[in-house]
Amino acid sequence: MKKVVNSALILVIALGAMAFTTPVKKKVNVSKSTINWKGEKVLGTHHGTLKFKEGWIEMDDNGISGGKFVVDMTSLVVTDLEGGSKGKLEGHLKSDDFFGVNDHPTATLMITSASKIDSGYKVKGDITIKGTTEPVSFMLMDNGDNTHSAKLVIDRTKFGIRYGSGSFFDDLGDKTINDEFELEAKIVL
Repeated sequence: MKKVVNSALILVIALGAMAFTTPVKKKVNVSKSTINWKGEKVLGTHHGTLKFKEGWIEMDDNGISGGKFVVDMTSLVVTDLEGGSKGKLEGHLKSDDFFGVNDHPTATLMITSASKIDSGYKVKGDITIKGTTEPVSFMLMDNGDNTHSAKLVIDRTKFGIRYGSGSFFDDLGDKTINDEFELEAKIVL
């Protein structure tokens, strides 16, 4: 009888341990993942790319439970201009007027929670740009084959980036730059 009780107890413990599996971290394949950005001003738009430095998504039995993405801000490239205009805008965006990449070479996004939806996840997290952290929420779409995509709209003024902002400066006219910019990311694990 004692052997039956011991065997049953061992079985219950084993099944219980299997129910609490350890989350798995899946690394971002930085060479296959992409980030496209777009900023708008009164007289048009500019767009370009950024690169991931590193990142991972944490998965458990319920799906995504966490994650971290580090963006290499020094990789900022303008793709809609060429020559001197391209270099001038890239330099200005990397300057302290905008992202201050000398002092802040990376930006990060930490996933704090994720809820499963039909086509992916509704994600909440904290994004840090220029040393300032703000909450963010966005949809992370599951595209299959270990590929996800997301579109984020960021208000740059929340991170102290006020250059050309009509919210802070009067009489900018056609030199006004929108406070919000867009990021579209393709994340390959």
